[in-house]
Amino acid sequence: MNTPEGKLYYSISEVASMLGVSQSLLRYWETEFKELKPTKNKKGTRSYTHDDIELLRRIHHLTKECGLTLEGTRQHLKNDKTPDQKIQIIDTLTEMKNFLLQMKHNL
Repeated sequence: MNTPEGKLYYSISEVASMLGVSQSLLRYWETEFKELKPTKNKKGTRSYTHDDIELLRRIHHLTKECGLTLEGTRQHLKNDKTPDQKIQIIDTLTEMKNFLLQMKHNL
């Protein structure tokens, strides 16, 4: 789920693909979490920065993987001001697991 280097902004479809969620869920989370404010052009097209994506990754982790409610996730984000390095570790382990499963499948 790492973002490619060199890009400053990402479309909603790119971010949804990175996180494995729907675009409508990203728009919903935008209404639920005031900290999440992607920039919008005149047509309303959203552009996400690396910081936006990191916040979305934290929201995804807390709601989908830890099972917190939206209110629980809001409280966690409010109380935890440090970056969540656990997500990076989980991403790395998930990538390793997928790689190993693919190797097993190829054998």
